[in-house]
Formats: sequence, structure tokens, C-alpha cells
Amino acid sequence: MPVCLAAARLLAPTVCAALLLAGCASSSSAPPPRPLAGPPGAPASPAPVSPAPAPRGLPGVGPETGAALTDGTLQALVVTGATRDTHTAEAVLYERAHADAPWTRVLGPWPAHNALRGWTPDHTEGDLRTPIGVFGLGDAGGLLPDPGTLLPYDQDEDFGISGEGFLGEPLEGSFDYVVAIDYNRVPGTTPLDAERPLGEERGGGVWIHVDHQGPTQACISLALDHMRELLRALDPAGLPVIVMGPEADLRR
Repeated sequence: MPVCLAAARLLAPTVCAALLLAGCASSSSAPPPRPLAGPPGAPASPAPVSPAPAPRGLPGVGPETGAALTDGTLQALVVTGATRDTHTAEAVLYERAHADAPWTRVLGPWPAHNALRGWTPDHTEGDLRTPIGVFGLGDAGGLLPDPGTLLPYDQDEDFGISGEGFLGEPLEGSFDYVVAIDYNRVPGTTPLDAERPLGEERGGGVWIHVDHQGPTQACISLALDHMRELLRALDPAGLPVIVMGPEADLRR
């Protein structure tokens, strides 16, 4: 808030020493007093420092990766792995009020799994790696009823799954909740939609789903409670995306 300072006026002295300065009681105003100096050798008082502006970039994401974010994107789930060959990661949901506002962490950090062999910038069917990049999150579904998401939600028995994962862990319940990642799919359709615009050889069916305590084929997995929280937080009006990959790639 601007601060208004009142003008200061010095009072003329009433006595002139030894009457040697006959004009010392001049009616003109003297200049404002100078600040009192400290003792000899004392450092000058530091000038006030304005707080640094909050960073506008998405945490952990460099300019090359961040260039894929549109001004309308107000939510971003950042999933970061240690290297291209690891299958464990960390997920954080960030939000911002508008394109020029700073990003704020709203959920996480959460542990996550990705594909068995890690990450790749050139995903192909069966390579057991999760694609690196920025992808939309616009459609959800699952075996269980809608937990209260604003995303279109398809409850369907076809989300049922059985069998074992790569570590021998049961897969049952993995698709109780899913969010489709817009990699090689048609946005605006159920996650079960099998159309692959880039061709079958580029893979597809890459989702965020419930964690089964092991690596995935290509998906990202989160704990059941975290999936519920994510679904309730995602808002299609904020054009949510997932930004995913190993740390070094995302920082580019």
C-alpha cells in the first residue's frame, strides 16, 4: 500500500552562540535532517529487499517440456522417475489459477509405478516402457462406481482383470479406477476404446490405474486412495495433463 510521508519542517534555533552569527535565526526553512550515522566503522543499514517473485514454471519441468503446456492448462500431474530404466516414480498434482500464476502443489508426492523396463520417448507395442511426454487427461472409468469425478466416467464390467503381474502379484482390482492417458487414443471416448490413430505398432491403452505393487506394461499406477483423490481433483475445465518421464528428460 503506498505510504504518504508528511513534510517535516525544522524549527529555527532560538539562541545564537556568542552572537557571532547574527542571521542564524533566519525565517527560511532548513533542509530535512540527515539520518543519524552509526558509530565509526559500523556497516550501513541494508536497503529493504523485496521478496522474490514466485517461480512461474512447473516444478521439475524444463522449458522444452513445458512448451507443450497450453495457457489453458491449469492442472498438471507430474510423474518423475529416477532414470530411463527404473520402474518406480513419484507423482505430484499441481494447479495454477491462470496462465501467468505460479503452480501450487495440491496433491502428493505419491509413490507410483511405471513400466517394467522404464521409460522411452519412442514407445512401441510390447516394449514394456512408458512413453515420455505431456499428454491430456480427459476420460475416466473403472469397475467401481464413479467416486465423484468431474471427468466423463465409464463404469463397466470390462474393467475387470485377473492374473498376476511381473512380480507374481495379483492384478485383481487394478482397473477399479482408471484415467486414460491421451497417448495414441481418441480423446473424448471411454478408456476402453481400442482405436489407435498412430497405428497398432505404437501401442495404446496407457492409463493411470490402481497400483498392484509391481511394474506395469506401460501405464502409471497409484494407490487406491490416491486414485480416488486424483479423480475427485481433476477438472476438465482446467485441461488437465500428465507430464511424465525420467527426471533428466523432464528438466529439458
